[in-house]
Order: sequence, then structure tokens, then C-alpha cells
Amino acid sequence: MLFPTSLVGSYCQPDWLIDRSKLAGRFPPRTRAQELWRIPADHLKEAQDDATIVAIRAQEEAGLDIITDGEIRRESYSNRFATALEGVDIDNPGVALDRSGEPNPVPRIVGKIKRKHAVEVEDLKFLKANTDRMVKITLPGPFTMSQQAQNDFYPSAEEAAMGYAEAVREEIADLFAAGADVVQLDEPYMQARPEAAEEYGLRALNAALEDAAGTTAVHICFGYAAIIHARPEGYSFLPQMKDCSCNQVSIETGQSNLDCAVLENLRGKTVILGVLDLSDPEVETAEVIADRIRRALPYVDADKIIVAPDCGLKYLPRDIAFGKMQAMSSGAALLRAELS
Repeated sequence: MLFPTSLVGSYCQPDWLIDRSKLAGRFPPRTRAQELWRIPADHLKEAQDDATIVAIRAQEEAGLDIITDGEIRRESYSNRFATALEGVDIDNPGVALDRSGEPNPVPRIVGKIKRKHAVEVEDLKFLKANTDRMVKITLPGPFTMSQQAQNDFYPSAEEAAMGYAEAVREEIADLFAAGADVVQLDEPYMQARPEAAEEYGLRALNAALEDAAGTTAVHICFGYAAIIHARPEGYSFLPQMKDCSCNQVSIETGQSNLDCAVLENLRGKTVILGVLDLSDPEVETAEVIADRIRRALPYVDADKIIVAPDCGLKYLPRDIAFGKMQAMSSGAALLRAELS
């Protein structure tokens, strides 16, 4: 089928589960932020299960073809995995600059980074048990995690990134063994810090993807629209992704009005094409979505496009998030019918 649809990863968590005003009033947490949850710890898992089912059903009702768990159990896209690793001190955090240039508490690397146990396998199993559609699950990428930590152990930032890469590689293997259709690594800091990404980030990313037993994707973005308001005219790190061993590259075009000619560099890879402007509360029409997909067609084969939001829907009100998902599905269907 042409133009299958999917979320990038996150869906909006219900306000009865998480304090959305606190969530919106800060940068995405790198250390634990348990104060965000409204539900007491002894009932939190049950509440997260229920909210995950709500997110799955919303995606299905909106017509999405590839379903995620909405990252409902996460305080941020990265901290659930990053704080579960051996070798990082989350009780005595360090400080690192966010992509906006602001200091943020982060895990402090104090020893060799190791994965103590599978982190997201049970999340994946729960997702698969509650949908009969294709499923995707997301992990933070090794380069981004290395940029969101204070390195007090490794001799270099590159070695820290390679330590994260091995932990991610092990998790990817377990996720595919548990039945994932797609595993996506989120690497927004490749756009934010292109020099370091060029120097060693892509190498760490490929190390994490080595021997992956299924379809892999990498998401590169400009940051959540609710937090990072300005958008550059183009990516600082995208053509280099032709040398990434992933099968799919997830990018933004909706808010940035990206010149899609840059996608010619990725010819042969599947492009997860972001077509929802998450800075605008107005729900797009199907025609607007179809036009945004058309912009990519001179540079990406139609059968190599997956239609998605620009980034995660975590910060949107639920009614707007659902409306935008429906518009995305309708726009993809419109263009699919036109081309067939």
C-alpha cells in the first residue's frame, strides 16, 4: 500500500495520568521526573496500561497503519531507557546544555555503560497484545544519549557514545526477538550538534544498528514545537544519513516547509515524511496533507514514503492530536487514490 501512516513515536498522555501543565513548563527531563505522574506508584503501572490502550485505540480509529504505544509510560522520549542503564548516576545528576543552550540536569556517567536488563520489551509485548496492526517501538539513539549526559568516566565523548551504542544494540536485538516490526532510534541531537555527529555520532549510530534483525528507522528533528519554536530552513545533518545502515529516515517538513530536494540524497531509503505542523493548533485538511506529500515525490519514490507527524504528539491537546492524525490518514488516502 502506498503512503502507510504512523506516529513518529509519542501520543499525548491524558491529564488524569500526567500533570500536563508541569510537563509543558519544562524541557523534556533527562533524569527521572516522577513528580509528573498524578497516579500513586502502587497503581501507576495499571494506569499506564489503561492509557496505552487508549492511545492504541485512538491511532486505530484515526486510521493509522503502523501503531506505537504512544510512549505513554515515559516522562520523556529518552529518560526511560537512559536512566535504566548501569554506569550512570541519576541520584547525583550532572549538568549538560540542552539543544536550546540552557543547562539541564542529566545522568552522570560514572562507570562503564551497560544494559542491566531489557527495558522496553514488556512495553512492546503489551503493544502487540492490543493491536493486530504492524507495530513500531522507539529508543533514544546513542549519540543523543551521550549529549544528554555528563561524562565523568570515559576518556572521550566518542567512547561514551560507543558505550551507549552497545546498550542500544542489545535492546534492539531483544525487541526484534519479541516481535517488533520496526525499531526506531531517536537522534535529534544529530541535527542540533552536526559537527560532533559528523565526527563520531554516525559511527556510534551504525554500531547500535549492527546486526539488527528487522526494519530500523532513525528520527532526526528540530525539537518539539511546543518547546523549540524557531525552525531553520533546512537540516544541518541529513545528507550524511545516506551512510547510515538504517532502512528508514524520519524527518520534518510540515512546520519548516522543508525544501524536499535534500531528500534526493537519501534515494533508496524509506522516508518517514513529517507532514503535520505541530506548532499550529488548527487541524490540517486532507488536501493540505496531500500537498505536503506531493512536495517529496520528485525526490522520493512513492512506495518509499511513510506519512507521519513532524515529531511526537506528546504536547498537543488530545482533541487536536486526534484530529491531526485523522487528517494525516485522510490526506494519505486522497493521494493514494489519485495515484492508483
